[in-house]
Amino acid sequence: MALGPRIDLRQSQSLVMTPQLQQAIKLLALSNVEIEAFIAEELAKNPLLEATNSDDEADAPAPEAASVGDSDDDPDPTGSDELIAGLGGSEDQPLDYDSREAALDTDSLSDLGGGSGSSDEAFDFDRLSANETSLSEYLLAQLHGLSGSEGMLAVAIVQELEETGYLTTPLDEIAKAMGATRPEAERALAQVQELDPPGVAARDLAECLALQAKAADRYDPAMARLIANLDLLAKGQMAALKRICGVDDEDLADMVRELRAYDPKPGCRFAEAPSESVVPDVLVRQLRGGWAVELNTAALPKLIVNRRYYTELKSGPQNKASKAWLSECLASAGWLVKALDQRARTIVKVASAIVERQDGFFREGVRNMKPLTLREVAAAVEVHESTVSRVTSNKYLLCDRGMFELKYFFGSGVGADEAGEGGAAAEAVKSAIGKLIAAEREILSDDTLVDLLKAEGFDLARRTVAKYREAMGIGSSIQRRRQRAMAGGR
Repeated sequence: MALGPRIDLRQSQSLVMTPQLQQAIKLLALSNVEIEAFIAEELAKNPLLEATNSDDEADAPAPEAASVGDSDDDPDPTGSDELIAGLGGSEDQPLDYDSREAALDTDSLSDLGGGSGSSDEAFDFDRLSANETSLSEYLLAQLHGLSGSEGMLAVAIVQELEETGYLTTPLDEIAKAMGATRPEAERALAQVQELDPPGVAARDLAECLALQAKAADRYDPAMARLIANLDLLAKGQMAALKRICGVDDEDLADMVRELRAYDPKPGCRFAEAPSESVVPDVLVRQLRGGWAVELNTAALPKLIVNRRYYTELKSGPQNKASKAWLSECLASAGWLVKALDQRARTIVKVASAIVERQDGFFREGVRNMKPLTLREVAAAVEVHESTVSRVTSNKYLLCDRGMFELKYFFGSGVGADEAGEGGAAAEAVKSAIGKLIAAEREILSDDTLVDLLKAEGFDLARRTVAKYREAMGIGSSIQRRRQRAMAGGR
């Protein structure tokens, strides 16, 4: 075959991300607070855009709302995928789904009432404020049953702890200030070091790790030697550590893995952070025949296109550049109003699909939560999974049970079959474990929890129960027994 230059015609397809297409995708992922800032910026740039609360303008679409239950609604309008395609693009590509934590502690859900609020009843936003517990408050609450000079010394020690949970004040100074002896101060320190979280009130890293190993019932002579030689571990001198600890490679690897799982700064989880107010994007209220799902329009200004002002500008003296600028402002304003309206409709459609599938949660609580995937909601709403992922990102739902991120309602089933069907939602399992432990008279081991959960319909392995218990911040049976003994109960 001869080599040489030649001219060929080839046909190919490619996706061109226009600015409007990129903006439409971005709008789906923004929360109400972010949308409000975006609208303020657009109002400053475009003189044809106007924010109003009036319903007299024809250019402003009515707020979208939906009912879930026994009602015959009209079919929903075109979805966001079609909007994106209409702006010059095609179906957006899938995004990785990153599951996030709920905005409300799942352990407290069993104590929240599921009352049916009237459709005319306004939501009480003040009830959502929560008080964060500091490290000292958390520890002092556990010292409630300790009295006498030892109790006063323990309180003084707690008040001297750093944010990290370490005790940097010399024990002799605390004893002198309290008029106590060194042995009395040491006994009080031992009481504080037995509190939760494990490792608190340690005076150095080695002591902190040793306390956590003791709480986990892993502080044997080999582990004690390993903790006493952390400098060799930092240098990677594993051969010397094996000889000192008297273990083989496999045992040493297990011990190192155990140490890495401990928290070197156990007090940091209680570090006070400025609380940020969360504005709900979706409101859910119970009706006689089902649920009302609507956007929180109070958090967003309504946009309209001021066509009267456009007519005035157009009828005035214009050159070619000003005419082009005015046409661009009109097209941009019209697109933004349409895009925001479509965003609202898509959010309501997705939220309605979630409420419909999690009806048991909204009626009875987290105990009746079901496994739910992005694919299932996407199929119901007839959009792409990535659209559902964007819509549920940083969006919050307010109902009678509290405020939750939309992603909170998604999760695979625990104990599901190979196809992913059946099983129980992870949050339902956590709720069941929390209730059993909260009601225990005698400390329940993980094996006992497995049996009790199986009687309630949860067929779980022991390691699964332990994983969820630890994820909820609940200590092992040994830790709970020690805490009960300190509180004076048996």
